[in-house]
Amino acid sequence: MKDKKRNGDFGFSLLEVMVSIAIIAIALMAVLGSQSQGSSLAGESRFNTTAAFLAQSKMAEMEIRSLNDLGADAGDFGEDFPGYRWEVSVQSLAIEDLAMTSEKVKQIDVRVSLDKFPEKQFRLRVYRFFSAAT
Repeated sequence: MKDKKRNGDFGFSLLEVMVSIAIIAIALMAVLGSQSQGSSLAGESRFNTTAAFLAQSKMAEMEIRSLNDLGADAGDFGEDFPGYRWEVSVQSLAIEDLAMTSEKVKQIDVRVSLDKFPEKQFRLRVYRFFSAAT
């Protein structure tokens, strides 16, 4: 044993070093992959929360309007929520059995989307009845 140390035969071989580097690389790939996935899920969750809040606030605006003021519209949320856009569509419902009231029942749809990711959308639908007083 003493002879081997004198000849410089101690330490790690190249193969042992390469195996340990490969194991570390695999572990780092797993950690970075899960961190990336976590970041993606956090962004999606942030969009869903913000878009739901914005859609509800826009729907509240639509619900206080009178029947004559209600119509399709679109826009953005200004500097407070940059990149978020909204669209409102209003349709009359054709209710065959209730011909007298079908013109007073409206389907209101609000869609909120993000400019950077147009495939991400949040939709909210409400049916509203307008009485003779409104």
